[in-house]
Amino acid sequence: MKFASDSLLLRSVSSSDLVSKWMGESEKLVSNLFQMARESAPSIIFVDEIDSLRGQRGEGNESEALRRIKTELLVQMQGVGHNDRNVFVLAATNTPYALDQAIWRRFDKRIYIPLPDTKARRHMFKVHLGDTPYNLTERDFEDLAQKTERFSGSDISVCVRDVLFEPVRQTQDAMFFVKTSDGLWMPCGPKQSGAVQTTIQELAGKGLAAKITLPPLSKMDFYKIMARQKPTVSKSDLEMHERFTKEFGEDG
Repeated sequence: MKFASDSLLLRSVSSSDLVSKWMGESEKLVSNLFQMARESAPSIIFVDEIDSLRGQRGEGNESEALRRIKTELLVQMQGVGHNDRNVFVLAATNTPYALDQAIWRRFDKRIYIPLPDTKARRHMFKVHLGDTPYNLTERDFEDLAQKTERFSGSDISVCVRDVLFEPVRQTQDAMFFVKTSDGLWMPCGPKQSGAVQTTIQELAGKGLAAKITLPPLSKMDFYKIMARQKPTVSKSDLEMHERFTKEFGEDG
């Protein structure tokens, strides 16, 4: 992925992008990446999932190819013989404690990015919903944020994606529909004013398939999904990150 402007070049790579099955090719890829950054300075090199290069050098289970990649990366980051003042290297990992110490020590700052707080989670729910119709109030979004403590951004994304299917499920299982002011048929409860006992199959059989609309999302749709979804980050994971930050890093 590349972003270019008049004054800055940003290249983002995953550690897997630097691995080749051909002897010597991986080191060349690392060298070429830094050479390109130097020629295009000021530049930022962002290495995602740098934990793919995990393991201490010299470990018995470390392949020769991986050792060469790590050695070349260390040499290039050291910048011996080069003017790298305008080349900025960033990396991301979920397991900093598993990295070779020589690698993470090459980074002047080791910043801990914590899980999203309540305010951030509230905003994420809105962002992932986008233009999807919903009946949630600001207080409902605040409640969702409060109930998703320890959820990562990915957890919230998965939650919303699952919730987006709820109106489809409701429509498929509905036994009652009501005709809206726009002339569309929307699933409803049996006690709702104007409710007609029918199914989506019966409406489709009458040629009204194009006239069926999904109900807007409600907070109950979220509660239903959240009742079975758990955060993917454990308390022990957080404690490990905080311990690493206390010893070797700094808060973001």
